[in-house]
Amino acid sequence: MNTPLSQQHKAVLVTGAAKRLGREIALEFARQGWDVAVHYGQSEQEAQETVKEIGRLGVKAQAFQADLADEAATKKLFASVREQFPHLHCLVNSASIFEYDRANSKVPLSAKSLQDHMQVNLAAPILLSQLMFEHHKNSAGKTEAEFLPSVIQLLDQKLINLNPDYLSYTLSKAALATSIEMLALDFAPHLRVVGLAPGISLPSGDQTEEGFIKAHQMTPLGKSSTPADVAKATVFLSLANAITGTTLYVDGGQHLLPSSRDVMFKTN
Repeated sequence: MNTPLSQQHKAVLVTGAAKRLGREIALEFARQGWDVAVHYGQSEQEAQETVKEIGRLGVKAQAFQADLADEAATKKLFASVREQFPHLHCLVNSASIFEYDRANSKVPLSAKSLQDHMQVNLAAPILLSQLMFEHHKNSAGKTEAEFLPSVIQLLDQKLINLNPDYLSYTLSKAALATSIEMLALDFAPHLRVVGLAPGISLPSGDQTEEGFIKAHQMTPLGKSSTPADVAKATVFLSLANAITGTTLYVDGGQHLLPSSRDVMFKTN
């Protein structure tokens, strides 16, 4: 593999990299010459398959299991990744819980649901971001000035046009979005912090294939994001030295169209 000099000797940790968007993001980093730490929660077989596929691209990959609802396990995850990938230059927080609740429904918000979403979708990404900052603050001056390490938080286009569906999920992602500016200020100049908000990119829950196709077309551009779109945008942000404290919407303009329901409920 003829890897560009600007992309040599860098590694990325992608949480939730065994399946769905996380997997595609991990593979795209590998295609661009990055070594990849593949985090998974319970999907060990899928994670190992992802590692094998990355290995065929000629870069290093290793799978790491951790329950992101467990603070100690989350800290241990980062320590293990840092030991195996000391050249860690990017953290992509892709793992999340996405379970349905709505205040005015048969599935109302419960304290447990909210706490579960907040732990995995908010607390774990911020904790890992802090650990990433400490790693690079302590190694300041030991890495090439060309590389500005980054944390990329996966968000959701629905944060622009709120609707009542998926209340716990939305609250957790809204809080994570708010943290981006705060962490970007706090971690500069050692670490950049950026948000990336995809549109509907893969079927969710019990959504039918027909329903997904219809939903995917409900944007100004006539199509929302694909997993490849999101993955390529993630790699772009990892190399965009001047971008921090902001969010990139990769959704075909989906966030420009208000909706009173989550889009998946408008197509079933």
